[in-house]
Amino acid sequence: MEEVKFEIVESLGVLSSSPSGWTKELNLISWNNGEAKYDVRQWSPDHSKMGKGVSLSREEAQVLLKLLNKWLPK
Repeated sequence: MEEVKFEIVESLGVLSSSPSGWTKELNLISWNNGEAKYDVRQWSPDHSKMGKGVSLSREEAQVLLKLLNKWLPK
């Protein structure tokens, strides 16, 4: 299996942390030299390991933001 290449283009923020030091983060990530996407997943403290996550295009992130604004309490 081919190794997946990634580059964290911009760290946007940490959503939560676990006692083990792993953090759930929102980042802009380029996968296999592709266009950067918004990405939510867990990372080890040194970013050498990652958990499963979800990557969203700019358009998908905008739709998600609208949905969250609609359904989250004010």
